[in-house]
Amino acid sequence: MNAKRWIHLAVPFLLCVVLGAQIDPRTALLERGAWNALNAGQAHAAAEAFREALAADPKNARLHLGAGMAASLERRDTDARDEFERALALDPKLAQARAMLGQVQYRMGDPASAIRTYDTLLTLTPDDKAARATLERWQREAELHDRMQQAVGSHFTVSFEGPAEAELAAAALDVLDRAYWRICQLMGTFPLEPINVVLYTGEQFRDITRAPSWAAGAYDGTIRVPMRGALDKPEELDRVLSHEFTHALIRTLAARLVPAWLNEGLATALETGSLEWAEKNAASQKPVPLRVLQAGFGRFTGAQAQLAYATSALAARRLLDEAGGFAVANLLRDLGEGVDFEAAFLHRIQRPFADFQAR
Repeated sequence: MNAKRWIHLAVPFLLCVVLGAQIDPRTALLERGAWNALNAGQAHAAAEAFREALAADPKNARLHLGAGMAASLERRDTDARDEFERALALDPKLAQARAMLGQVQYRMGDPASAIRTYDTLLTLTPDDKAARATLERWQREAELHDRMQQAVGSHFTVSFEGPAEAELAAAALDVLDRAYWRICQLMGTFPLEPINVVLYTGEQFRDITRAPSWAAGAYDGTIRVPMRGALDKPEELDRVLSHEFTHALIRTLAARLVPAWLNEGLATALETGSLEWAEKNAASQKPVPLRVLQAGFGRFTGAQAQLAYATSALAARRLLDEAGGFAVANLLRDLGEGVDFEAAFLHRIQRPFADFQAR
């Protein structure tokens, strides 16, 4: 079960707890407002309200849980982890905090801690089928990674299953290094830390990522790619790894608040090859407004996803052509710092977003 799903389930229940709790009236009002903001998806407003409530009632486990949920939605994972741990120190039986802690630990690249957290969670909620399924999937992933080998380059570490995949891992490193220099020089920014890459079979990839059937790769802090037969299609290897590396680079600039059309559009526009396919796709169908493409594309069917990627790629390409990679990188930095999108767009791109979208 993912973090957003847990938040959706937990907020109404915890709001009822707040309404019935015997606490200071002002603190209760702040907490109620914080949960309402969180329920409405207003993560920043919720975070501020929880912070103010915690100043008055620092030993309230529910407040630490809420602060953690707000931080999680804002992709402030370290803050979220710390708040969930504080909540559990005050109330070890608070299952929602333990579930969210495991999700954040996994997202931070600490699957061992996430597995331990969910082991404990299931002693508290043994009938939670979704949590059990998540734990079993993480355990399968851990077992697979334990038997993997690694190829280490200057900027990437590539994990693969055995000697038969060594040639593939070497090819992947070469592709990733080319993508690294090409894309980073264009954007005027370079990652500070090496990036982890895992090569899977198709079946392993679907099991671990739960990606839609049309997905050719995934990035969740680690680049994950199904690679069987990739050596027979070097252009596809180049395209997919360039795409996922761009997502990784974007994450270094903005871990949150990047519209899907901009994130996926840049990743697609910076793949190798031309965008002729996107031009043909967009020209043959009704245009999709960018405002419809704010959230992730995993909800789309194959045909819908293709149009969404085409539209986003053309928009991102025009943005790069008009403003340049350095300006786009600064736009991403602003978004990651919580600057309003339209204000950041006007400042960095030097034109209103409404004007850009209309054209």
